[in-house]
Amino acid sequence: MISNFIHSKLFKQLFRFGVVGGLAFLIDAGLLYILTEFCHIHYLISSVISFTVSLAFNYILSIIWVFDVKKKQTYKDVILFVVLSVIGLGINQLVMFLGVDLLHIYYMLCKVISTIIVMIYNFITRKIFIEKETNII
Repeated sequence: MISNFIHSKLFKQLFRFGVVGGLAFLIDAGLLYILTEFCHIHYLISSVISFTVSLAFNYILSIIWVFDVKKKQTYKDVILFVVLSVIGLGINQLVMFLGVDLLHIYYMLCKVISTIIVMIYNFITRKIFIEKETNII
């Protein structure tokens, strides 16, 4: 049973999603830290910039390597991805603001918490909407 899961399409997809997500996190967290600490940009602005850069990276690898996308991506697919991502960015910013400004948690620790929450949201929504062979919009 465990062996079947390890060789399953879902396991391979989760593994690839984790690799891409891990690399995207390194880009996101690294850029957030650099922009905030060295460029002295407010953490919420740095967070939008770093999130957006890592999102572009994540999108390209998700389409190429993670999800089973059999059709050519259309402008509707890209719009759907952007809408889902903007919601993810909103979740990210909310967690960052609540953690840093209200709970006084170090912004990099909030980034880790935010990333975990947004990662779960991203996998579920991308699995439901992006991987479908029919357009949702």
